[in-house]
Amino acid sequence: MDFDLTEDQRLLNDSVGRLLADRYAFDARRGYIKSPQGWSQDLWDKYAELGLLGLPFAEDYGGFGGNAVDIMMVMEAFGRNLVLEPYLATVVLGGSAIKYAGNEAQKGELLPQIVDGSLKLAWAHSEQQARYDLSDVMTTATKDGSGWILEGAKSVVFHGDCADTLVVSARTSGDRMDKAGVTLFLIPAGTPGLARRGYAMRDGTRAAEISLSSVKLGADAVLGTVGDAMAVIERVTQAGIAAMAAEAVGACEAAHAMTLEYLRTRVQFGRPIGQNQVLQHKAADMLIEVEQARSMAMLAAMMVDENDPAERSRNISMAKVGVGQSGRFVTQAAVQLHGGIGMTEEYQVGHYFRRVMVFEHMWGDSAYHLGLLADQVA
Repeated sequence: MDFDLTEDQRLLNDSVGRLLADRYAFDARRGYIKSPQGWSQDLWDKYAELGLLGLPFAEDYGGFGGNAVDIMMVMEAFGRNLVLEPYLATVVLGGSAIKYAGNEAQKGELLPQIVDGSLKLAWAHSEQQARYDLSDVMTTATKDGSGWILEGAKSVVFHGDCADTLVVSARTSGDRMDKAGVTLFLIPAGTPGLARRGYAMRDGTRAAEISLSSVKLGADAVLGTVGDAMAVIERVTQAGIAAMAAEAVGACEAAHAMTLEYLRTRVQFGRPIGQNQVLQHKAADMLIEVEQARSMAMLAAMMVDENDPAERSRNISMAKVGVGQSGRFVTQAAVQLHGGIGMTEEYQVGHYFRRVMVFEHMWGDSAYHLGLLADQVA
């Protein structure tokens, strides 16, 4: 299999790298976090100008016509720079839901708005009681004439506080744990009965708790087929895992590079601490884990468009475990080798650890996915 980048991919990689190098120094990032929305609107507009917001969408909707490998490159760059903007929420999660489930009218209306940066989406599926079980949905949608009334709550919705439209899952039939009977709805942010409580997560990115109280929607709010959304929910989740895996690789790569530089320049007892053979071995182990994580993230990217659901699920779980375990090792080692400074809020290396830990616990931690893999071979 050819893993070389195409000419377009090389140009894309260079453009993203230059933009973030110019605009995403650590001090600048700290300033973005303190802004009212917690990220940079100016940079969001730049992403639209570069075509990043249209990467996975067809040219018919103004997109680039790219694939998960293109997303992987962008997310790696975002991971290296700890990017805060709602790219994952809008393009990868919400955009994938519309791409997989939307009708032509919905795609024609919404995808061009994503591409030009005027529409931000949030993927609202997770619920507090569900933990990692995608089919555990207690939010309900009941018929109201030709429309629907939604009741319930969603938890840890990435960038749910700034989204213009939320893609919300709700149970239209069946019991709480049934895979059948779940439907997706498009809910504009200003809809009566929709309440959002935004907050910063431990890694600095934004999320929100969503409550739905007698939210009335028309028939045109349904995304996809009524009662048959679980296959789409699984695919959107898998696309999110693949994208965050690439972001974690970028974070690990940057943390490793920072650690090498620190070992070269930190002098103790009259010589750089990097001359200590034990620390050299630790740095070498970190490099091996970075490359292992990169291989698994590449596997996840290639599996996003796999047609066989079982094959796709199995390989995505393998990637989730591989990147999660390697990411934990690399970023923990980076903090440890930096000593006391690695624990401070003002130093960047600890922030890489926090971002990787968010990935580790989102959509199932390593233990959960190992359990899924074990069930398949039992």
